[in-house]
Amino acid sequence: MSEFRDFLELSYSELEDLNLQAKEQRKKRVPADVIQEERLKYLTDERRIKAVTVLFSDLEGRLHMLDYDKKFLVKSYDNLTFDGSSIRGFTAQRESDLRLGIDWSAFYWAPADVFGPGKVLVFGEVIDKNGGTYSADIRGVLKKFAEEQFAENGYTLNAANEIEGFLFEGLDAERNFHQTGKFEYVNQGGYYHSLPGDPLREFIDTTAEVQRAMGFENEKDHPEVAPSQFEINYTYGDVVTAADQIQLYKLICRQIATQMGMTVSFLPKPVTGVNGSGMHTNVSITKNGKNLFWDPKGEEKISKLAWQFTDRILTHGNDLCLLLNASVNSYRRLDPHFEAPNQIKASATDRGSMVRIPIGNEKSARVEVRSVGPDANPYMVLYSIFRSGLQGDTAKIKNLRQAERYLPDNIYTALENFRGSDWTTKLLGADVKARYADLKQASADRCPRLLGTIVKAPEVQFHHDVYNQLLWNQF
Repeated sequence: MSEFRDFLELSYSELEDLNLQAKEQRKKRVPADVIQEERLKYLTDERRIKAVTVLFSDLEGRLHMLDYDKKFLVKSYDNLTFDGSSIRGFTAQRESDLRLGIDWSAFYWAPADVFGPGKVLVFGEVIDKNGGTYSADIRGVLKKFAEEQFAENGYTLNAANEIEGFLFEGLDAERNFHQTGKFEYVNQGGYYHSLPGDPLREFIDTTAEVQRAMGFENEKDHPEVAPSQFEINYTYGDVVTAADQIQLYKLICRQIATQMGMTVSFLPKPVTGVNGSGMHTNVSITKNGKNLFWDPKGEEKISKLAWQFTDRILTHGNDLCLLLNASVNSYRRLDPHFEAPNQIKASATDRGSMVRIPIGNEKSARVEVRSVGPDANPYMVLYSIFRSGLQGDTAKIKNLRQAERYLPDNIYTALENFRGSDWTTKLLGADVKARYADLKQASADRCPRLLGTIVKAPEVQFHHDVYNQLLWNQF
């Protein structure tokens, strides 16, 4: 930082205080107009901020970022337009203009050494031509659903996600996979094991520090079962905050790895023969501060509501599979040889079950959906789980919770189930459902039909997290 550039740089403890205050406002549902006024005043008064990074996600869950000059944003925040036809899964070229609204409650102060000095982050909302929530902006759809549940039933939807990933040698390891054909581990240690100065430990420590500064309220972090695999856990939050934090978690991990000259991968199964990465999704519902999933006298100490919720998820297991396992590669993970959660049943103990009922208490009683891949659109995951659990159907299958039923072992079956399901049409609307299916079909059609025993270059190259236009055009 030179004497001429006096851009905002805050200590990690100052950042944590500011981010926790903002999170508390969100938790307490402080009215949007009050928060908006406060944020605009802050941006106007804080001369050391030069730009505001607005984040939004496309239909497949890729995070997009636009930097707006701060002074411009303060004047024009209610009329920000962008070209939707450039975003996969958004509008067609003939109707390309979309507007971005600002969700002022989802405001983050970020470390200057990671995001650059003089910047703050805020999540955007995509608005259609009529001023409503744009149907392919699943964050907006999820937020609207959560607000309706609170208004109609007093429900607060809560989630916590355990997101696993791999750290590999070299920059752009995924983008270069079609040339190298392999990933290089940075660490061979495995579960819980890595020395203090080890690159994997250094990566985990640095990422955890950034998350803490951004108000994640960390719980625990450790190397995972496979070599070079990690998991960094943080506390649960309301459903939209939880999904936003998944996007930030991935962004932080990728940025820290890049700064270390490495690559973080959220491919569900980048290396065959070792455990893949999951995103176990823990959900519960509270009302007036009381956990509605807890019942000390209930089966497995969860309530009737929690069991009904579970039964609906099991009923729609095959319908939702493409939303929870969104890539060709994710079907490698649903392999029974590696504790894979590919059985459509619920259990307190069997880790091969799609839904697990963890040991809980009044505060922590929850339902855990284990089949989710870490590369799925987090807004889509939480929207489809909560809406299915609350409003879905319950199948008249004998012994539904323990029936012999399995999730698909390939994307083509998952696509067929998704396209043929009435429930997914209700969930997303016919138009967005068709767009999503077409995107997944396009990726699948570029890959060998059979997975086989080795990871193929196209399943990495044409993965929605990995490809850019340059790679996509090299088909």
